[in-house]
Amino acid sequence: MAARSIQQPAVIVITGIMASGKSTVAQLLAERTGKSVHLRGDLFRRMIVNDRKEVEPDASEEELGQLLLRYRLAAQAADTYAGAGFTVVVQDVIVGRVLEDFLSFLHSRPVYLVVLCPTPEAVEQREAQRSKKGYGAWTVDALNRVLHDETPRHGLWLDSSSLTPGETVDKIMSGIAEAKIR
Repeated sequence: MAARSIQQPAVIVITGIMASGKSTVAQLLAERTGKSVHLRGDLFRRMIVNDRKEVEPDASEEELGQLLLRYRLAAQAADTYAGAGFTVVVQDVIVGRVLEDFLSFLHSRPVYLVVLCPTPEAVEQREAQRSKKGYGAWTVDALNRVLHDETPRHGLWLDSSSLTPGETVDKIMSGIAEAKIR
C-alpha cells in the first residue's frame, strides 16, 4: 500500500520492547512516507550528561520523572515537525501505563500508534545479534509482561516475529487505518 494512505502531516508512534525492531522499522517507514522525520525518543535520554536516571523495574519517582520528561520532549519535537508539514515517525520504548502519558503530550492530529510485539524468543535472538545491548536490569520476559499486561490496547499491535523489517512496514501500511487513534 502506498504511503499516501497515511494522512499527512501526521505523527506515527512506533513502540515495543527493546530489540523488537523499532529503529529499523521506523527508519524504513519514514523513508516511505514522503516529507518525513524519524525521531528517536531515546535521544532525549542520552542528552542528559549528569544524573541521568535509567528506568528499572520498580522505578522510583525520580526515574519516572525523567522518563516522562523524555516523552514530553519527544512529543514537543514531533508536534513541531508536524506543524512544519512533516510526517513524524517517533520511535521509543513506551510501554505500560506511561503510554497514556506519552499520547496525552501529543497535540498533533492525526496520530497513529503501532506496537511491535514479536515473541520473547524472537526478541532474544535479535538482541543477541545486535551490537548495542539493551537488557540488563530488565529481562526480555519482564519487559514483555509490562507490554502485554500493562499497556493499553490502542492502535495496531503487530507480531513481527517472522517478518523482515520491510514486510513489517508493508503490514503497517496495509493496517494503517487500524493504527489511527485520533
